[in-house]
Formats: sequence, structure tokens, C-alpha cells
Amino acid sequence: MSRPSPRRAARKLSVDLARSFHTIGLNENPIGTRVRPMTTSDLVIATTPSPHVRLLNMNRHAKRNALSNELIAAIAGASRAAVADKDIRCIVLTGGDAFFCAGADIKEMQQRGFEAINNPDRRNDWRDITNCVKPMVAAVEGICFGGGNELAMLADVVVAGESAQFGQPEINIGVIPGDGGTQRLTRVAGKSLAMLMVLSGQPISARTALQAGLVADIVPTGTATASALEIASIIAQKPPRSVELAKSAVLAAYQTPLDAGVEFERQAIRVAFTTADQQEGMDAFFEKRSPDYRGR
Repeated sequence: MSRPSPRRAARKLSVDLARSFHTIGLNENPIGTRVRPMTTSDLVIATTPSPHVRLLNMNRHAKRNALSNELIAAIAGASRAAVADKDIRCIVLTGGDAFFCAGADIKEMQQRGFEAINNPDRRNDWRDITNCVKPMVAAVEGICFGGGNELAMLADVVVAGESAQFGQPEINIGVIPGDGGTQRLTRVAGKSLAMLMVLSGQPISARTALQAGLVADIVPTGTATASALEIASIIAQKPPRSVELAKSAVLAAYQTPLDAGVEFERQAIRVAFTTADQQEGMDAFFEKRSPDYRGR
């Protein structure tokens, strides 16, 4: 069977790009955002601590933020709300001081079996989090295990406190990762470390996670959320449409051969050149002033 040309492969990905930004990147329902009612829940506390930044705090602390179907739905709903809010440009996801997320809800799995992690609503909610078009920064303190690590890997940037630990311990209860852990972990950290974590169930330190590329930065324990908010504020000052295009182009690297990915990047920058923010950015550069990006 002949291999598709890089241009053809990139064109397929560009369909997503076109749907994301409706010809020039300005439609209000980008790809990955299915039009569903916004939901609010005590399971996720949503605040706006600084301009254009939405902070989502998982609030199932009594269960160490174990990912029940309800919590996943709440995260997805809060993510959809952030994407739909034109004023929000970056999202920060965080948990508790001693835990980001302990993993899937084992009691729920015991009671419902495979259906607990493989029902249409849960799959759709997880897909919405995965396909969030706005940049997401995860702030991880303490344990980040199982589904929690899989959730953190959906973020675009991960900041970890020094005492954070990352793991895929599902093998210890007779199952395996089921929300992308075997795939994303291998792509990011490589086969050997992924095998060690998945087969042994043993966690790794924040330092090892940094060396493996699972996290972008390690900060003093207790300061991960503050550091993540600083990063989010920097991202929020950039042109929103170009940020979304850049995120799409980087993520395309996980799904395409190099030539096709480069072609996708060219299509993305072509869209960026059609935005008003591109003109504003270059005008500001030559006029030696700060740009005023409006997301247009």
C-alpha cells in the first residue's frame, strides 16, 4: 500500500484547522468544542484570578480528587465554558495542596465495572478536555496518579511542585491505564520509562518527570499554582488566535510524520497572517510600543 504524501496527510489535518477557525480563524465554536449546555458544579471551582485567565480547581478533596464520572463531567463543562468565554485566553487546572488527582474512582469501577470508564458521556467529556483549543497549564502538587497523570498529560504545560509524584499504578489493582496513559506516556517519556511506570506501578519523582519531558518546570512545593498562573498570564498577553494555531500545530506533531507536520504548520501560519492581531503585532514592533491584541 502506498504511503500518503505529506501534503495529503497535512490536508487531512488542515480540515480540522479550517473547522477550528472557519476560513480565517474567527468563528466562535472552534473544533473540539461541541455545543453543549454549560454546567457549573461544586466539584470544580472556577475563578478568574487575573485578566483573561480561568483557574479551575478540582474540588473533590475528600477523595483526593479521584476522577469519578461526575468530576470528569465537571472538568469538561468548566473547560467548555472557558472556551466559549471570549475573554478567557488561558486555563489553569489544579487540585489540592497534597494531591493533584489520585486517579480514577476505584469504588465506582468496582460497582460498575468496565462501564464506569467506558460510557458515552465519560468518553465525550474526556474528548472535550482533550480537544480544548485554548492553552491549558496544569499545576501539580503531591500525587498525580493513574487518571490524574493522564489528565495532566492533556495539559499543554505542566508545572510541578518539588514533592510531586507521577505514576500509572493501575496494574496494582489488576487493570491497565485506560485514558491514554500507555499511548501519551510512551510518546512523551519514551518506551523504557513508560514500561517501567506501567508494568511496575511505581511512581517517579518530579525531577525524573522533568528529565523525561512530562513536566516543563519544577518549583518549590506549594507554589505550583502561583507559578502556573504566572505562565498563564504571559500566554494570555499573546494574540489569542495565533496561540490556538500554535497549539494545534504542536499537537499535530504527535499525529503526523515530520513532512506532513511541517505542511500543517505552514497552513496554520497562513491563517495567522489573515488575522488583525498579526497586523497589530507587526505594527507595534515597528512603532516600538506594546501590542493590543483583541483576538481578531
